[in-house]
Amino acid sequence: MKFRGPLFFSVLLVSVLVAAFYPKADNSQKEAILMRTIFSFMNQLHYQPLDVNDEFSEEFFDVYLDKISAKRYLTKEDVDKLIPFKKELDDEVKQSSYAFFNQSITILENNLKTIKNFNKEILSQPFDFDKKEEINLDSDELAYAKNQKELKDRWRKNLKYETMTRLHRKIKRQEKIGEEGERKSMEELEKEARQEVADLYDDIFSRMLKLNRENRMSAYFNAFTNIYDPHSEYFEPVEKESFDIDFSGRLEGIGARLFNEGDYTKVSEVMPGGPAWKGKELEKGDLIIKVAQGVDGEWEDITGMLVNNVVQKIRGEPGTTVRLTIKKKDGSLKEITIVRDVIMIEESYAKSLILDGEGEGEKFGYINLPRFYVDFENPDGRFCSKDIDKELGKLNAANVDGVILDLRNNGGGGLYEAVDLSGLFIEEGPIVQIKSNRQRPEILRDANPEVKYNGPLIVLVNQLSASASEILAAALQDYNRAVIVGSKSTWGKGTVQRFWDMDRAIRGMEDIKPLGDIKVTMQKFYRVDGGAVQLKGVIPDIILPDNYSYIKIGEKEDEKAMEWSEIEPVKFGQNAYQIKNLNSLKEKSANRVSADHTFQKVNQNAKRFEKLRAETSYPLQLSAYQKMQASRQANADTYKGMFNKVVNTGVYNLEADLDLINKNEKNKSMNKDFMESVSKDIYIKESVRILHDMISMK
Repeated sequence: MKFRGPLFFSVLLVSVLVAAFYPKADNSQKEAILMRTIFSFMNQLHYQPLDVNDEFSEEFFDVYLDKISAKRYLTKEDVDKLIPFKKELDDEVKQSSYAFFNQSITILENNLKTIKNFNKEILSQPFDFDKKEEINLDSDELAYAKNQKELKDRWRKNLKYETMTRLHRKIKRQEKIGEEGERKSMEELEKEARQEVADLYDDIFSRMLKLNRENRMSAYFNAFTNIYDPHSEYFEPVEKESFDIDFSGRLEGIGARLFNEGDYTKVSEVMPGGPAWKGKELEKGDLIIKVAQGVDGEWEDITGMLVNNVVQKIRGEPGTTVRLTIKKKDGSLKEITIVRDVIMIEESYAKSLILDGEGEGEKFGYINLPRFYVDFENPDGRFCSKDIDKELGKLNAANVDGVILDLRNNGGGGLYEAVDLSGLFIEEGPIVQIKSNRQRPEILRDANPEVKYNGPLIVLVNQLSASASEILAAALQDYNRAVIVGSKSTWGKGTVQRFWDMDRAIRGMEDIKPLGDIKVTMQKFYRVDGGAVQLKGVIPDIILPDNYSYIKIGEKEDEKAMEWSEIEPVKFGQNAYQIKNLNSLKEKSANRVSADHTFQKVNQNAKRFEKLRAETSYPLQLSAYQKMQASRQANADTYKGMFNKVVNTGVYNLEADLDLINKNEKNKSMNKDFMESVSKDIYIKESVRILHDMISMK
């Protein structure tokens, strides 16, 4: 992570403040230290510090209750007990007091036990599916249940709805098995459905009641930080580890994905190439019963432990040893030893293909980038800008006539990776402006005059393309270097966050560490033309219909999002490839899309989704629900198979990638799925046609 001077001095100031308040500490003081440290970080480092006053307190109160899904678990009577704190939370923050939090958790946990018990009572008897009643599934439209009696009835409706949906599916499946299949009575099907719901909620409530105080405090801290903006957050140590893995695509451990099943930790996947996979003893479906560290560490029973806590015990430094007691599918117990190592999660990384073009002999490169990954901990790790550089080198060697860079569903990542990656397509120059509060903008530039790829380029985006994706798309659009193609706009996240290790802000006190990390919004970023993508996103040059065209999503839908603004533009320009005849490209694409049967169906389907999203009430009478579902299914069937047709007939792997693809069965399977999805993608098909137009019109 690259730090700038002013930021570094700010964190030193926090360190001095915290150390001054807490020269010594034990575990009982940890919570007070956490609150004081988080408050100091937010107050000193956030782009837009807020006055922590009574108005802030009221917002904090409401956001916290939303974080814990209070309408689902608390009554108005419960909330009334908490109302006296509504204007006191600012004082509690400054005093590092937790009176409100303590009372809220006592009420919540008592209610969870009560709800768990009356759920068992409700699910012990068959439901009356002939009774006419409804359920509203939109919590925003609901008031708090007045009392325990009303809360119980609300849960009765919820459990009835869950049972009814399963019963409906069982009836549909039974209708398909014919006369010779096993047939069950309506009573038997209803009992099965009810038992499935009972098992589901018993597991959910058991896990919720196992959450420790630290887990619950995360929601409290994040309610506080989210008053400032949606992206400032507190991370427990295990959450930060998971974030780093997702960010870098690099895992240190045994190479297994785990989840909770009842009181047990179960293996959902053994990752090819990892230590567990090489050992061939741990398999999908195994239960992990005990964990021990090193070759002679004591065994620890993990039965009943939450998976996040189990993961902390199994992850570790490469070269260290962990021992597991596992229960196999046949019920036998087995002790295994695994030496931890580094696992690279290949599906996280950029990958490319060759596509046939529309014209004689045309071929285009296609690059898919899932996120702007960066490995802060390992200079020799994977960086998306370096990987895209390599992919472009391979595509140049293949003499492609154009390139599609697919950033759909790419939520962002490393800021400097976006700058470096943008620079692969232009000569040196400004890419993005970064502005801290009350400071002049800093211009982040591509300093390399080399243009790695200097031909026709399309950047494909959608409404889930965010942050770093928007930096790249905006820069290449402003430079007139690429045609941006996709949804009506990108997400609209125009802010920059940095992580700060809270352990480094506290001197000594090793007995209470690790404290975790805090992610703080410290800057906003602006296009080189001075505009922001915050809230507005990047508007593509060529807009294509998608299934979410009429649904409101994005940064602008979060009421805590920071406002849009603009600053002075900077001078920019370059002599690399320039887009010509953009208006003609738009017109040609619009004509194709308006005449394309699939795109028209997509647009109609988007209107159907808009209508479905507006419907929040559902019948709890089985016959009415079946009628509603039959109507919905008939409408859905109209759009069934929209994307099943192969539209890109020429899709090929690069020769240079074949060794990695053929390395193991997982890579082969992933590649097959990847190629098949590309072959059926109408958005890639239209991008190919736009590239063909760019070449033809040139």
